[in-house]
Amino acid sequence: MLNKPDYSFSTMWNLRKHTRGHEMIEEIQRLGFEQVELNYNVTTEFLETIEPMIEQGSIRVSSVHNVFPFINDKDYDTDSVMLGFDDLDKRRRSVELLIQSIDYAHRYGAKGVVVHPGEVPFAYNIDNELKRLWREQGKASPAYQKLWNEMLERRNELAPIHVQRIQDSLEIVCDYIARKGLDIKIGIETRSRCYQIPTLQEADQIITGLQGAPVYLWYDIGHGMMMERMGLYDNAAEIQQMKDKVLGVHIHETVELVDHWCPYVHSKDNETFDAFLDVIDAAPIKVYELRAPCTEEEIEESYRIMTEKLAARKPRV
Repeated sequence: MLNKPDYSFSTMWNLRKHTRGHEMIEEIQRLGFEQVELNYNVTTEFLETIEPMIEQGSIRVSSVHNVFPFINDKDYDTDSVMLGFDDLDKRRRSVELLIQSIDYAHRYGAKGVVVHPGEVPFAYNIDNELKRLWREQGKASPAYQKLWNEMLERRNELAPIHVQRIQDSLEIVCDYIARKGLDIKIGIETRSRCYQIPTLQEADQIITGLQGAPVYLWYDIGHGMMMERMGLYDNAAEIQQMKDKVLGVHIHETVELVDHWCPYVHSKDNETFDAFLDVIDAAPIKVYELRAPCTEEEIEESYRIMTEKLAARKPRV
């Protein structure tokens, strides 16, 4: 396996196959990665054997993923209204949990915390139904267009208040970071469901509104590809205008509407993912975030293709 010193790897890939944290990290190290992103499913029990590895310097933590470590509470899971709750107590609790993640990130020497900031609430998972229609009838079908417009109408109506609440919540968190003198940045992540916040424009609005605060975009490439295919925003074009606001990237590719596959390898498309290479190259934190079925050989091949393409874009000295 090639050494991959400039890249990190998310524990999303292999967490569920292990019962001990150090075994999970050691498997990632065998792929050639010297850094990990500890995702939101990492439990305090896993940390018992991971923390000695961090303290000894045998593994570095690039980032942690809020809420960290894992809590078994659907109100604050990764698909939640989170920092935009109407309920003030729930919003305060969301802020407390993000501060907890920040404290862990600081303790582990990480530079970034990945945050799913919120969503526009719906009575049911309308995104699931839209994806089913997309697959079965197509994006141009009357059924898809009707439901999409219903979703968009509610999203457009309610998103502004949720964006403002998220911004207000992040301001409290940033005050904490400043007060404690922490070298931690927050990355608000582009999401995988069409009713979730932020779009790229919403991220830009939040970051601009918190000007000077340590809040940036965490650009999840596969999620952006998915949202473009569904019709929410022009992913490939809009990200070029936000490159200087990116803290980190989640590197993976969406095939049709299924995300977290190895770029270039699973799509068998040697060109589309090229649109994101400049963003990856410029991002301070670069994290592979892959689903469990991706094999070691596929990960290695994807990395080889991507890094060769990146090297070929640089001027020869």
